Amino acid sequence: MSTTEPLLSAGNDGEAGKKNQSSSKGRRVCIDEALSSYAGEFGRWQLRHFVAVSAAWALEALHTMVIIFADREPATSCAAARCGDPCAGAGAAGGWEWAGGAPVASTVAEWGLVCGERYKVGLAQAVFFAGCMIGAGVFGHLSDSFLGRKGSLQVVCILNAAFGLLTAASPNYWAYAALRLLTGFSTGSVGVLAFVLATEPVGPARRGAAGMSTFYFFSGGIAALAGVAALFPRSWRLLYVVTSLPSLAFAVAVVPFVSESPRWYLVRRRPDDALRVIREIAATNGRAVPEDLTLKLDDEDEEEQGKDGGGGTAKAAAASASSGSIFDVFRSRTTRVRLVLSVLINLLASVVYYGLSLNVVNLKTNLYVTVAVNSLAEMPAYLLTALLLDHFGRKPLAIGTMLLSGVFCTAGSLIPGAGIMRVARMVCGVVGIFGMAATYNLLFIYTAELFPTVVRNAALGCTAQAAQMGAIVAPLVVMFGERLPFAVFGASGIVGGLLVFYLPETMNKPLYDTMAGLEEGEKSVLK
Repeated sequence: MSTTEPLLSAGNDGEAGKKNQSSSKGRRVCIDEALSSYAGEFGRWQLRHFVAVSAAWALEALHTMVIIFADREPATSCAAARCGDPCAGAGAAGGWEWAGGAPVASTVAEWGLVCGERYKVGLAQAVFFAGCMIGAGVFGHLSDSFLGRKGSLQVVCILNAAFGLLTAASPNYWAYAALRLLTGFSTGSVGVLAFVLATEPVGPARRGAAGMSTFYFFSGGIAALAGVAALFPRSWRLLYVVTSLPSLAFAVAVVPFVSESPRWYLVRRRPDDALRVIREIAATNGRAVPEDLTLKLDDEDEEEQGKDGGGGTAKAAAASASSGSIFDVFRSRTTRVRLVLSVLINLLASVVYYGLSLNVVNLKTNLYVTVAVNSLAEMPAYLLTALLLDHFGRKPLAIGTMLLSGVFCTAGSLIPGAGIMRVARMVCGVVGIFGMAATYNLLFIYTAELFPTVVRNAALGCTAQAAQMGAIVAPLVVMFGERLPFAVFGASGIVGGLLVFYLPETMNKPLYDTMAGLEEGEKSVLK
């Protein structure tokens, strides 16, 4: 029985006629309102969906950070009474050998990537992030169009597993580098796809905290990788096999059982599928959706007015709503400015985050323990931003965390690296990565809220490309020594924080579905 029937039967005469007419049309709401008023903003359905989808972040961590262990340079030992310069000839010719007698422990040991060949290690890392940059844009567009969020995530996970297993069988360095490029192509969009698919069914009041929680899975994946790598220290090939199989298991055993985003269904003009997902959410959460409820896009009311004035306008609006590309982002001044700023901010944040992460390996401590501790040390930053996100807003928090990182990195560049001052510089680096880890996490939810559903993944793909470019630049910055990298990271953090001043606040704002809905919403705010 419909929840509106008692109301309909209560009226009489003209009043009853009006109510019956209203009932025949049904209640038309956007997805945010359907979630907050009827289905529930973050109940059992969203929790289960969020955890299942966000597990893909751990897979991205495995494929991204495995290079730390696979391409490490093992310790060497002198096999003769006297050993010469290890770079004067091959290691064995100079009297040196790899400690532990494990020539296949890493790519460096197997292919002799030392001395004049050392650049190849950095090259393999650079081409991986170049692949990430390309793949983020490609799959960002595909997920907004016909392939969808769920379909795109399944495809990239299968590709990750395939390319990772092929990497384990690389016959030489150049085949290895090429396969790392392909792995980057499929890995670069995993996080973005998982983030969007996990957070789009979440209500507006809970979306910020949910989005900020996704990075826990990434850090957890890095910590797990350190443990797995410690179990397979003598074979980089076996390590690639072990870190690739989880992606295949995820694509086969998890993705088929999660739901596609109702927002994607709606912008693709499949309202029945979108409403079906909303009803599933409500049923699992112990809520009820009225029988007469229908879903609408943000600008659907304007489209209906367009039908009265001319069908061409409505059809054009419908076509633009069902699919979007990065070109649509540039057609609007509002989204164009937001995208340019987001690209610059994400690039600068990535330079600082990855740069400080790479600087940590110079501590000369146990590699496995160091990586695990560093990944776990980022989690307090995620917790802090999640707690403060809905109190201070996205914009002030992004400004504060970027400036915090920038100021402490700048201070680190002014501290000499001798004696006790070395500890002070290390503290500056720890605070710097703490602030930038918080920023990096925050930027995902902030950037997603700046763009409407129809182009959200395309825009996020673009900013992810910028972040990958920053990841490519970061190792080059680290090569400049001890103090100059800190100065570069400090300047990047401060400039990035200042750029955030020009972005709008998105806290407690609707998550728009279409470009027209965003434009109308911005006009109403200005009024």
